[in-house]
Amino acid sequence: MSNLKSILEDRILILDGAMGTMLQNYAFEEKDFRGKRFADFPVSLQGNNDLLSLTQPQAIKEIHAKYFEAGADIVETNTFSSTSIAMADYQMENLVYELNYESAKLAKEVAELFTAKETQKPRFVAGSIGPTNKTASLSPDVNDPGFRAITFDRLVEAYSEQTEALLDGGVDILLVETIFDTLNAKAALFAIEAVKESRKLDIPVMVSGTITDASGRTLSGQTAEAFLISLSHVDLLSVGFNCALGADQLMPYVERLSRNKDAYISVHPNAGLPNAFGAYDQTPETMKDMIRPYFEKNLVNIIGGCCGTGPEHIRQIAELTSTFSPRKHVV
Repeated sequence: MSNLKSILEDRILILDGAMGTMLQNYAFEEKDFRGKRFADFPVSLQGNNDLLSLTQPQAIKEIHAKYFEAGADIVETNTFSSTSIAMADYQMENLVYELNYESAKLAKEVAELFTAKETQKPRFVAGSIGPTNKTASLSPDVNDPGFRAITFDRLVEAYSEQTEALLDGGVDILLVETIFDTLNAKAALFAIEAVKESRKLDIPVMVSGTITDASGRTLSGQTAEAFLISLSHVDLLSVGFNCALGADQLMPYVERLSRNKDAYISVHPNAGLPNAFGAYDQTPETMKDMIRPYFEKNLVNIIGGCCGTGPEHIRQIAELTSTFSPRKHVV
């Protein structure tokens, strides 16, 4: 962690862009998701992007390489949905360890290649830990507001399994991201702390929440300040926001984080808001212009892209970042 912190004191670090956006370019079909290994699997697997780490590993490595070539310091593993909770949709709960372990290994192999070529610019791998498709704070049934589709203990169990595998695969950072329900995030952080303690391991942890709309709140109803307070008991490398909004809409909430937190601040916004077809129209040049105020106001330490962003978005952001200093924080 000390090496990462010393770099963060010196410059703004670049996170990668969207994995899903890049995978869409490959136009993989059902047979590609299945590969030989899962040719006879009983349910449809198309759309299970995390499975591609096993069936199309070269594509995953190519995507990581493209982001590193574009200037990324950190790439995220292809494990956003690699928990037994999310994988239940595909009847693949038993593959969770392998999915996380192999995804981490793929990213680490590419990171080590780039670090060897440019030793003055070490590359890092962040283990992506998504929110799952269940929420611990809200009922999915409007007729039964007290009902919960998941328990805290079940979330801890799933996140523990994911964390163990990501660490075994060699990640440098754990990133709990796209947090729409802070209780889910607390379960993830509880699991991470328990695994770290059992392994006597000190690995940096990043958290990134999601402001869902113009109300300025997460899906579970928290403001930026409430989100911070809820996680203040955990020793975090960085706190930030990602997804749901574009850079311009997200900036007011990042400003509030920057004023109120002594951790490093991260942000990886979408390429604007989706159009009527669910696609993102914001060009790399437009996104760069919208991100410039983050640097001019000295708000962030880590920046990247979420939905709709690709290597050219990251390249433009990286070029812009090189002319600005990182946000200073109180330790």
